[in-house]
Amino acid sequence: MTAHTGAASGSAGRPLERLPLRQLYQLVVYWFGINAIWGGLNIVLQERIPPLAPAGEGGRYLAFLDIAAMIVAVLVQPTVGAISDYTISRWGRRKPYIAIGAVLDVVFLVGIATSQTYLSIFAFVVLLQFSSNFAQGPFQGFIPDLVPAGQVGLASALVGAMSILGVIGGTILVSAGYALGSFAAPTIGLGLIELATAIGTLVWVRDRRAPKDRAGRSWATIARQAWGRDVLLERSFMWLVGSRLFVLAAIAVLTKLVVLYMARSLEMSVGDRSFWVPATSVLVALTIVVSTLPAARISDRVGRKPVIYASCAIGAAGATIAAVAPTVLVAEAGVLLLAIAAGAFLSVDWALMTDIIPKASSGRYMGISNVATACAGPLALVLGGTLMDVVGGPEEAGSGPRAAFGVAVVLFGLGALLLTQVDERRRDDVVPGEVLLGSIVEAERAIL
Repeated sequence: MTAHTGAASGSAGRPLERLPLRQLYQLVVYWFGINAIWGGLNIVLQERIPPLAPAGEGGRYLAFLDIAAMIVAVLVQPTVGAISDYTISRWGRRKPYIAIGAVLDVVFLVGIATSQTYLSIFAFVVLLQFSSNFAQGPFQGFIPDLVPAGQVGLASALVGAMSILGVIGGTILVSAGYALGSFAAPTIGLGLIELATAIGTLVWVRDRRAPKDRAGRSWATIARQAWGRDVLLERSFMWLVGSRLFVLAAIAVLTKLVVLYMARSLEMSVGDRSFWVPATSVLVALTIVVSTLPAARISDRVGRKPVIYASCAIGAAGATIAAVAPTVLVAEAGVLLLAIAAGAFLSVDWALMTDIIPKASSGRYMGISNVATACAGPLALVLGGTLMDVVGGPEEAGSGPRAAFGVAVVLFGLGALLLTQVDERRRDDVVPGEVLLGSIVEAERAIL
């Protein structure tokens, strides 16, 4: 059975026919494969990059790599997502990009697995960002394309669950590298998992939404228009992207520095990390799976923003505990709170984003929204990783990673602050005159 839209659509362009739960799972499974790559690669890079960097500069070298990868992701994902909004093919407007990107992901992961120098790893990670975002930009348009408004909360919870389960699955797979004494085979395995979920998407999901009319414009013009200034008139969307950036960066402090935190702050040996890294991953996975659906359900009742505010408060508390934890068990309590925050945020933030974007251009807007996702890791490393190096010094003291978790607390606060400016009403619940008036006011402000 394939996921498909109903014949009728609502005023905002969403289908009206509810999808069976099985089809919702089929629609989101590719998120598992995408996030398995980056969850596993986070561990691989934390283990492989610092030994290739000068003493005490591992955090900076990781940051350099993430910044370069971020630039590629920021440029590729919204551009290809916008192009897919207009694409006509026998497979629909999203699938050709998913197929090409998934195959290239495997090729570039083989390159990372077999590389022995910082520069070669750098090059293949940047190429992997290109191919991954080539597929991800169009793929993100599927939920706004295919899911009716009444199921957005549930679909978003499934997206959050699959995203985190993918991260955890990739982490657990790569943790086998500790036992094997090499991360090469697990790194290639990440690509095979992603390819399998991509094939499932190509087989199961039917993209029936008609493409937008190019009106004679060239593809180059369409690509440039992905970055048109009209997006600035979507005021709530822009504030939400900013809020998303800071909250995801706060969560990324944990995912980007967890291995170095365990090694330096908790003074774990390689053998100890071979147990605690996957054990922590399992704890995080179970917690997030349990928290995503209730958070989405609650947001359907009380609104999206109150749940996101709560997740920021819980995440800040968890980061504070991790920053001062004297033992691994206390640290795990902080990680547990961070996992609850991440599960609630990832499911509800996605729902809020799909509520407020223009549905006909969902590929473009969801691509732009994930500029925040692409920038979150580099921001976490630029702030947290650099502070870790400065505080820890050349001797790589345990105080460095602890200081980085203090940065996460501040980032959660900034994310909550920016969210106050977001109008969380669904786009189809806003009177058209309000939308037009808001656009006129914002245009006048820009001119003045």
